[in-house]
Amino acid sequence: MKTFAQQVIDFYSGLTFVGKLPSGIEVLNPYKDNVQVPVIAEKFYSKFYSDNHERSLILGINPGRLGAGATGIPFTDTKRLADKCGIQAEGMRTHEPSSVFVYDMIEVYGGAKSFYQDFYISSVCPLGFVAVKDGKEVNYNYYDSKSLEKSITPFAISTIKTQIGFGLNTEVCFCLGTGKNFQFVSRLNQQEKFFKKIIPLEHPRYIMQYKSKLKDDYITKYLEAFSQSKI
Repeated sequence: MKTFAQQVIDFYSGLTFVGKLPSGIEVLNPYKDNVQVPVIAEKFYSKFYSDNHERSLILGINPGRLGAGATGIPFTDTKRLADKCGIQAEGMRTHEPSSVFVYDMIEVYGGAKSFYQDFYISSVCPLGFVAVKDGKEVNYNYYDSKSLEKSITPFAISTIKTQIGFGLNTEVCFCLGTGKNFQFVSRLNQQEKFFKKIIPLEHPRYIMQYKSKLKDDYITKYLEAFSQSKI
């Protein structure tokens, strides 16, 4: 039987998006775009997931350039990867505000080892997207375009089903994003019956951009919500 870690590594290494993309939008696939990412991911998942322990799922939106787009690990920039997880990303140094919040929350939970023993973070769409504006790449969310949202729907359904098979708790799922992401996840769940309950939480990016003075309050809210996974 494969460990949770090996299933995750196999899953990400085989990901390919074949849907139709809006004009000017490109797929962000760190596992194929950056030769370091598969190495980083194998180290990370082997360190924290080499077991068959049941975990609860936390779903973000899709990878961004400076977090999972650089490391392959959701909500983990290279700084947190090194400082909090003990894994170096050679030649890269990225800073993502969402990662700051997530790892501050993880620290209060009890640290990376304790947190990742209980939770697995992924994304509704586990591959990201970028738009090219003025010659620069910027993050693009799957719901920023109705046509893209429609295009990724079969992909989202398939990848969530696959990840549930790793050994996830289907009683509850935590959705990061209380607006469009939660609405989309709720529609999918109503259709597919993935989980008995979806709990929305404010997205870390929103918290850090607009509510940073209340960061500690949101950390408390996260931890109170996560306690429901143990009931």
